[in-house]
Amino acid sequence: MKITCLESVDSTQDYLKNLLKNKTVESPHAVIANTQTNGKGSRGNTWTGIDGNLFLSFALPLSTLPNDLKLESASIYFSYLLKDVLNNLNSSVWLKWPNDFYIDDLKIGGMITNIVGDDLVCGVGINLVDSPKEFASLDVDISKDILLKEYFKVIEKRVSWKQIFSKYKIEFDCNQKFFTYNNNLRISLGEAELQNDGSIIHNGERIYSTR
Repeated sequence: MKITCLESVDSTQDYLKNLLKNKTVESPHAVIANTQTNGKGSRGNTWTGIDGNLFLSFALPLSTLPNDLKLESASIYFSYLLKDVLNNLNSSVWLKWPNDFYIDDLKIGGMITNIVGDDLVCGVGINLVDSPKEFASLDVDISKDILLKEYFKVIEKRVSWKQIFSKYKIEFDCNQKFFTYNNNLRISLGEAELQNDGSIIHNGERIYSTR
């Protein structure tokens, strides 16, 4: 994984997508910034940044993704890989469906995925050292360099979706008192049934991650 390091950027995701569209770089490639001024959050929100937190976007060729991974669940897959790495570094972080990182009841970050040509682009923001009001930061002191090294190492293993989902479904009960949104409608995850492809069924409707 080649890496572009920036002091500050409006959005690592936009920056990387432009590099790919202009054929300035080829995937696999990552962009990391110390600060971010206009990051992309869920449902059109922004995810701005404090120096020291994690602002990362990376691109992978679609042809290198696990064969059994449904693209609609790519954000779950790559979020869970990162959650696993954080857990192995002694954090108690858990993953709220589909791709939000939580410590206890407070969000500390999230992931958004997009397809650009023949590549999957994943954008990640995590409060490693500090957080705005109503959010939290990571519960352990982790070197950003070590975190990224371990994360990219796991990505390169191309672990199957089946292996990841077998662990994820056990932890899905953590979502019981939380909500998600579908077409701006608030949905209780406690009333949703997780499916093998990462989607949920709520009131008879199958819902995939749209991030």
